[in-house]
Parts: sequence; C-alpha cells; structure tokens
Amino acid sequence: MPRAVIIEQLAKRAERIAASMASASPEVLPTDVDPESNRGLGYRLMLQFGVAADQWQYLDQLWQRESGWNHLAENPSSGAYGIPQSLPGSKMADVAPDWRTNAETQITWGLAYIAARYGNPQGAWEHSERVGWY
Repeated sequence: MPRAVIIEQLAKRAERIAASMASASPEVLPTDVDPESNRGLGYRLMLQFGVAADQWQYLDQLWQRESGWNHLAENPSSGAYGIPQSLPGSKMADVAPDWRTNAETQITWGLAYIAARYGNPQGAWEHSERVGWY
C-alpha cells in the first residue's frame, strides 16, 4: 500500500479518536501497564492501517527496545514518552489529548510517524540499528 494512503488512513483514524475524546471525561492517569495487550493492539492497528504483516517483526523489535510496549514509559534523560518514545511526547496530542495514557493514541501516532519518515517499520528498525534512534 502506498505511503500516502497509509498516512491518509492514519490521519482519518486520528480525527475519529479526537472527535470521540471531545466529549470524554478528564484524563485519569492509570497505574497499571499491560505490555502484551499493547502489543496485540499494535499488531491489529498495524494491519488495519494497511501495513503488511511481514513488517510486524520490525515494529515489535523496535518498540520492545524503545519502551517494552509500556504506554507510560518515559526516558528520564530525554523526556521521550510512550510506546513509540515520542520526543517530545506532546507531539502525540496531534492524534488525541489522551496521549499520556492511551496506548491506541500512541500507537496511531507512532505508525503515522514511521510511515511518513521511514516508509515502513523495517525502515525505522534499520535506521535505529545504524544510529541508535529512529
């Protein structure tokens, strides 16, 4: 699937999430983290956005290394945040205001970032392997 189509699908999904959040109650910070649930969600969203299943190994390795699929992960030295380790984390507010606590928001943002910058998870993983970040 062409990168432009994937980015368009991600943008539409982000709009739907933002619209649903407009009427949501104020954000409450959770204290529990379930990385396996986040991984499952990541796989499902990746496929929904038209990314080929063979890209999963790269996305999984990348985000396992970055955050352990922990949506509350914060790098104490850089301030990078969430599953995709967005820097700054507030960039994920482009998807929805619950970026601090919602794995779906973070994964949606991360998939869009990867598609726009690297084309696919393999490209992001290979860049990360070369230079230590993506």
